[in-house]
Parts: sequence; structure tokens; C-alpha cells
Amino acid sequence: MRRFFSSLSQFDAVIWIRVFGTALCAMTTFMLRPFFVFYLSDKLEGSVLLPLMIVGLQSLAGIVLSFWGGGLADRYGRKPVMLVALLIQGLCMLGFVFTDRVWEFAVLSIINGMGMPMFLPAANAQVADVVPPEKRGEVFALIHTAINVGGAVGPLLGLLIYTWNQSTVFSVSAASFALFAFLVWWKVPETMPARSEKDRKYQAEPSPKVTFRGHRLLYWFTLFTLPVGVLYSQVETTFPLHLQANFANASSLFAILMTINSVVVVAAMVWVAKKTEHRTPQMMILLSYCLFAIVSFGYGFARHFYILVLIELIFTVAEIIGMTHLQKYVSIIAPSDMRGKYNAIFGMYMQIPKLLSPVLFGLLFEYYGGGVMFSAVALLLLLSGPAQYRLIRKYRKKEEPAQPPADKGVVLADAPQG
Repeated sequence: MRRFFSSLSQFDAVIWIRVFGTALCAMTTFMLRPFFVFYLSDKLEGSVLLPLMIVGLQSLAGIVLSFWGGGLADRYGRKPVMLVALLIQGLCMLGFVFTDRVWEFAVLSIINGMGMPMFLPAANAQVADVVPPEKRGEVFALIHTAINVGGAVGPLLGLLIYTWNQSTVFSVSAASFALFAFLVWWKVPETMPARSEKDRKYQAEPSPKVTFRGHRLLYWFTLFTLPVGVLYSQVETTFPLHLQANFANASSLFAILMTINSVVVVAAMVWVAKKTEHRTPQMMILLSYCLFAIVSFGYGFARHFYILVLIELIFTVAEIIGMTHLQKYVSIIAPSDMRGKYNAIFGMYMQIPKLLSPVLFGLLFEYYGGGVMFSAVALLLLLSGPAQYRLIRKYRKKEEPAQPPADKGVVLADAPQG
């Protein structure tokens, strides 16, 4: 235990501010997440597809900004992009307090969708700036743990507040984004690697494009990660409606399952990340895909509370292994001057499913039921897992012997949601 805390103490203030802000914003986000679809469905007189379409609109702007947002972080720095992204999200949360029309929700959802695709590439590039490659798995695990600290508290707290006053949830979320932005402005230095005189001279010129021809590994890796994003998207959108069709008190059940997931992740995430740090990434990622597929089948056909709890525990193990090693692998393959762009493009594995899968899989859900819908998601996972395994193994065999010594990053004396 002493060795564990000693390992954590080596991270500088940039990382701990990122962890604190992530936990804070995640808590308020999870306060809202279990009930947003229910809320929109009630506003739209029980409609299924319209709420899913409105939620999917958040990713429309995100996809457009995925390339641009990462480029901004590489060009103008991590800190200003993070600040703008946090302020966008905070203002949109405040806007939800004062709106009650469908089109207004849609507009705010689109604008809000700009925030996270701007923030995450800059924030994750910042991690790569300040943390040596061999420690990045631990840091991403720590950040993911912070998300789940918020996830452990948020759903049940949100259930209490939501039943009391719906608009209060949006107000608290807006305040959390504002506080995180203040901390980034006050305490977080710029961490982007210093540019040479030549780089500064030509800063006004367009930054290099991350083309498919020159960066095939990144694009194939992102493509094969899309089914993971599809599963997460369905958990946030159609899964609550699936529970509502098969269980009484679906909102409470959903909040309990999310809390179980988050508590277990908080307890085990960093420890598991350390234990699997030196395992081959392709094996860990393949294992997580197989577990995700089991979870998807379980969500589709479980009809008892205790079976759902077991499935949620399996989901937690898959999440701990998969999300840590996926994000770490991207940080390793990204060139130092393209970390923002690489993280932005990889982030599309969540943005594209959030835009398309609520409607596409929502149609499967509406016409064929949750069992068929989640079975389709599981099939995608079972196909993409081996493909991801072969891709990484092929690249490692081909490239690793020729790689230069590992980039140790920029060490500082003194990193929001995500």
C-alpha cells in the first residue's frame, strides 16, 4: 500500500487538477445522465426516436470538431483550448435551465457537443506532455477512476435532486464546469513542448494533415474501436428505455447499476492498471472486447436484478482493462507534435456512435426489441476484437525494433472531464 501511494505522489499538480476537475464534472454529469432520456421522452409524450435523435445531435458538432479541435491544441496550446471547451459546456448546462422547447434542447445539445471533442484531445495531449510513456497507463487509469468517483455519487444524488427539482441538476453541472475552468486558468501552466524558431516562424501556416495514407494505424485502430463506442452509446440512450420495458422503477435500477459500476472501478482501476502495465496491449484489448460482448448479450436478455448486477461487474472489468490500454496505446503511437490531433481523431470512436447509433440501433430496439439490438452490438464487438488484436500485433512486429528510445516527456515542477 505504501508503494502504491508513493507511486501516485510522483505526479505533478497538472495531473491532480485534471483528476479533481474530472471527478467534479463527472459527478454532476452523472447526476443528469440517467434521467435526460427519460426527461426528453416525457416532454415528447413518450416518443422513443426523438429523444435519441436529440441526444445524438451532441455528437454532430463533435465529429466536425474532432480534427479541428485537436489541431488547435497542437497549434495554440493545451490550456486555452481546455478553457474554451469547459466554458462552452458550462454555458450550455446553464441554458438547459431556461429552456422547455424541443428545438431549444436540440440547439443546446449541438453546441454542448462542441465542448468535449475540444477538451479531451488537449487534456490527453497534456498528459502525454508531462508523463513518461511507461507511467501513462497509470495516469489514464487514475483519470478514469476520477470519472467513476463522480459516477459513484452522481446517479443516486441526481435521483434525489431530479425528483425534487429538475432544473437544479443543470445548475449544479454548470457551476462545476465553471469551477474547473477557474482552476485550469489559475493553476495549470501551458505544457505544449517548446517550438523551435522555425516552428514559431511558420506557426501561421496550416498544420500537417493526419492523412489516412500517412497514419493508417491510427485510423484502423479508431475504426476497430467504434463498437466499444456503440455499446457505451446504447447504455446511455436505449438501455434506460430497455429497462423501462422490462422492469419496474427503471430509473432507480439504472442509477443503482451505474453506481455499482463506478464504485468497483474506483476500488480497482489504478491497481489493475499497474498489474497489467507490462502486458501486451493486443491481448488486454482483445480480452476487454470479449467481456464487452458478454455484457451486451447480458443487457439484452437479463430479466432479473441479480443477473444485471453480475453483468455490470463484468462490464466494470472490461472497462478497467479496455479503456486504460486503448487510451495508453494512442498516446504511445502519437508523434509528439501531433498528440492533440491523434487524440481528437481517436475520440471519434465515441462521437460517431453517439451521432448515428441512437437512431440506427434505436430502430432495431423499437421494431425488434432490446434483445436483438444488444445482440447486434455484441456481434460487432466479437468481429472487431480479433481485428484489433491482429492490427496491433502486426504493427508491433514491424515497427518496434526500429523505434527510437521512448520519449520521456516534459517534466514539470509543479491535467476535466474525461
